[in-house]
Amino acid sequence: MKPSPRQLVDGLLAGDRAALARAITLAESSLPRHQALAEEVLELCLPHSGGAVRLGITGVPGVGKSTFVDALGVHLVRERAETVAVLAVDPSSPVHGGSILGDKTRMPRLASDPRAFIRPSPSGGSLGGVARATRQAVLLCEAAGYRNILVETVGVGQSEVAVADMTDCFLLLMLPGAGDELQGVKRGIMEVVDLVIINKADGDNADRAARARRDHENALHLFPPAPHGWTPVVGVCSAQENRGVREAWEIVLRHRAHMQAGGWLERRRAAQSRRWLYELIEGQLRETFLRSAAVRERMPAMEGLVEAGSLSPLRAARELLDAWEPGASREN
Repeated sequence: MKPSPRQLVDGLLAGDRAALARAITLAESSLPRHQALAEEVLELCLPHSGGAVRLGITGVPGVGKSTFVDALGVHLVRERAETVAVLAVDPSSPVHGGSILGDKTRMPRLASDPRAFIRPSPSGGSLGGVARATRQAVLLCEAAGYRNILVETVGVGQSEVAVADMTDCFLLLMLPGAGDELQGVKRGIMEVVDLVIINKADGDNADRAARARRDHENALHLFPPAPHGWTPVVGVCSAQENRGVREAWEIVLRHRAHMQAGGWLERRRAAQSRRWLYELIEGQLRETFLRSAAVRERMPAMEGLVEAGSLSPLRAARELLDAWEPGASREN
């Protein structure tokens, strides 16, 4: 028999990794009955969540995100004797929708440690470099007792700022000597970043990494100061050689202490919860709209007219919205 939400939560709170994995699977499911169960599980877990350090990590493809997360996680579980959960989001194929989900193979040392939990999830086409259920997974991992939550995103882009809206600290990994360093400074990312780390600062890259650090420090001064008063810090490290990883985590803890001292951490999380509420409302309204019998009946014709150029998307959208019956029955 499948466990009830109460049994699932009891197992999760007791440290049962299988129960945690199952709860996250429910949260990721698009089936209405699974979503209802996931909602009940989350409500039961909510009083036990909120105590972890939440760190978002992003960077350009090839910057060494998985290697950095592996090194950072090993530092946490072995040197600091703490627990860590890694929520690694893999990009989904736009063609067939699948994901490789091979993050554990790129984190061999951390994956073998019983104090670590690694959960690869498909992005499912979600913007922001995070999976649709990543917010829920963070809370579930906290309720399961994981002291540190690392969210590794798909890859850097203007939409990657979404990860900053579900974590306490946002870390951007950059490469040394990858062309014009300032070319990588995008306002969407740099206005919300808390920490920039130049990775792969080893061998011939050491001097280039030092120059990149100075360039990014100068660039960050061009942005107005944040209301909470934290000035983004730029550091260098070599995750491959395990140099600078400890110092990076010390900066994360400094940032957390600064945010807690001024009450900004509580305010940041409250604002994140409020925005999550509106995201859920918008998503559920879209699903309800698309499941409407009246909309499904008219949609093929409207799509054909729009594709043929006979009807503008604006008019088609308005007619479909006018035909929408919010109170009508929906398919499960």
